[in-house]
Amino acid sequence: MTVIVLTHCPIGLRGFLTRWLLEISPGVFIGGPSARIRAALWGEVKQYAGIGRALLAYNTDTEQGFAFEAHDHKWQPVDCEGITLIHRPSDRATRQPRPTSGWSKASKRRRFGSG
Repeated sequence: MTVIVLTHCPIGLRGFLTRWLLEISPGVFIGGPSARIRAALWGEVKQYAGIGRALLAYNTDTEQGFAFEAHDHKWQPVDCEGITLIHRPSDRATRQPRPTSGWSKASKRRRFGSG
């Protein structure tokens, strides 16, 4: 089984994919072409996607049972000890909050016996 997901791609590319795959939702194509046809379709998608993004997922004989590829997508497949995971980059730098200086009000009350 092959699944191709298109985002912001030309309508002509969607029409081209409907020759081989079934469009089950806008931009989501599913079907069972051979590996040779799948490679040809993916090549056409990468060539004509324009400013759009595309994802391809298909069955393979791996530990996960499937493989996937991404084209012009922020989330990228990464091999991690034989398992393919998605690396999702952070949009903003992570910062540790600055610790507050001194004692909390409750701690001061307990420590000095007031209130």
